[in-house]
Amino acid sequence: MGFRDLVYRLYEHRLEASLSPSTIPRHVGVILDGNRRWARLTGLADVSDGHQKGADHIFELLGWCRQAGVEVVTLWLLSTDNLSRPQAEVEALLRIIEGTVQGLVAQGWHVKPVGALDLLPAETAHALKAAGEATAGNPGVLVNVAVGYGGRQEIADAVRSLLYEQATKGTSIEELAELLDIDHIAEHLYTAGQPDPDLVIRTSGEQRLGGFLLWQSAHSEFYFCDAYWPAFRRVDFLRALRSYSARHRRFGS
Repeated sequence: MGFRDLVYRLYEHRLEASLSPSTIPRHVGVILDGNRRWARLTGLADVSDGHQKGADHIFELLGWCRQAGVEVVTLWLLSTDNLSRPQAEVEALLRIIEGTVQGLVAQGWHVKPVGALDLLPAETAHALKAAGEATAGNPGVLVNVAVGYGGRQEIADAVRSLLYEQATKGTSIEELAELLDIDHIAEHLYTAGQPDPDLVIRTSGEQRLGGFLLWQSAHSEFYFCDAYWPAFRRVDFLRALRSYSARHRRFGS
């Protein structure tokens, strides 16, 4: 172990020791940003190699989350906007995502796909649904895999689902307008029944959410890290937890 590695290891231990179990977020959302830029920075000719490196890194992150006591992790792997990228890149990314999800299933994680699966190719949608069904009863950390996800799309889908549900009950538009409230919409979100994210982490230095968990993150704390996702280290994760633990959550006040 080199001197630099030793310093980082000692710093990690110090950060870890400073965290109290009572301040660990239950739900952590992660915007895994910077795979393409990391690939170019490191001289890789094919950006798909950056996506693969980022996908491989997910398993490390989940191990850190489980060790810290996090209960729910939401990973934004592919946005609805990403689907408009060049076809060859999108197809390669979808194959990587399918392989990653299969790896999560093999390792016994509780996987839940979240997103507009009807916008995805049938093969990818099937792989995601199959993963969710196969792992539905698994204990431990719940891993939301956000693929074909957009915050506005989610809210539109939730409202549409609510309208269909009420229509089957014979509820009129006037009656629905009278009874509609925040909880009714929340019950139809992709993450219905889950705690809202306490902490949202975004890598790559970008300081915006881009529509990630738009509804659920109303009272979340945010942590923006300069590292590109494939270069995100455990020490960066622990710094995010430390930052979260030091904040006084006001829940909108």
